[in-house]
Amino acid sequence: MRQAKGLSQEAFADEAGLHRTYISDLERASRNPTITVVAKIAKALEVQIGDVLD
Repeated sequence: MRQAKGLSQEAFADEAGLHRTYISDLERASRNPTITVVAKIAKALEVQIGDVLD
């Protein structure tokens, strides 16, 4: 979803209020996000929380 919007990890992390390495870890499935983080990601992507979880 991030790539489809044309956002780099750094730009997306800034938009979501998260650290770039945290975004990288999530994308590599090295970390599991909390529901709070999922909500931040959804807001930054301008989608519903459920869309992020699908």
